[in-house]
Amino acid sequence: MAITLEVGDAAPDFELPDQRGDLHSPKRYRGTTVVLYFYPKDETPGCVKQACSLRDNYQDILDEGAIVLGLSADSADSHRGFVENHSLPFPLLVDEDVKVATRFGAWGEKTLYGRTSIGMTRSTFIIGPDGAIVRLWKRAKAADHGEVVLKALRKIAGKDS
Repeated sequence: MAITLEVGDAAPDFELPDQRGDLHSPKRYRGTTVVLYFYPKDETPGCVKQACSLRDNYQDILDEGAIVLGLSADSADSHRGFVENHSLPFPLLVDEDVKVATRFGAWGEKTLYGRTSIGMTRSTFIIGPDGAIVRLWKRAKAADHGEVVLKALRKIAGKDS
């Protein structure tokens, strides 16, 4: 049975390493808004667009009091190359066994070009300072995702309608 998280639910806790081996956990960021985005694979066209869109809006996202964490099933080595190749200023978490992605409902059946497969879905969760999910996208669009996330953060803060 697929896991379905909704706005208001507590974000599942986890602890995962990033590309440098530093550990990250939602509990570590209590008191801060976290943009946790799941993406299928390093260096694929859509994932590059999504990561670069978040990179290009990163300072404004920080200015809204949020941090960004990316997550895929790729290895730390793969993530290091992805970060370096695209000057990504945020950590990419390693979930090679997809346990965290599964707990968030970001791993499962997906359809691409009419073909159904099992894999990582492009999902994003904004986790509020109290650990509850305040906004989510179950099928995020890659190209302008940074702008969409920034607009949502501003709306949550009452700065943008």
